[in-house]
Amino acid sequence: MTVKKRETIMLRLSVLFMAALLSACSVLQGTPQPAPPLKNYPQEIQRPQTAELTKIGTVTAVVRGSPMDSEAIIKKKAAAAKADYYLIVMNDETVIPGQWYAQAILYRK
Repeated sequence: MTVKKRETIMLRLSVLFMAALLSACSVLQGTPQPAPPLKNYPQEIQRPQTAELTKIGTVTAVVRGSPMDSEAIIKKKAAAAKADYYLIVMNDETVIPGQWYAQAILYRK
């Protein structure tokens, strides 16, 4: 009797856990927003602003310094690729202290 009761409780808990997990996924998706007006230089945007844009490629940067240095290189590469916008997907320190790796997706209006 206790084994069957325990199985029923575990089944209910697993269903509750899966429902909570699936509902948490919707929290990660933002409401689509328009991209900012075009300027003479590439602008960094957020993921919800990419809905109406065309992806034109990706760029990466590896630099010794700070996270701002890797962001500056991404911005220069986006300008060289004639992108209107860029989305930094990752900007993280490597296993080597002081060395930063960044990756971005380039977009055009």
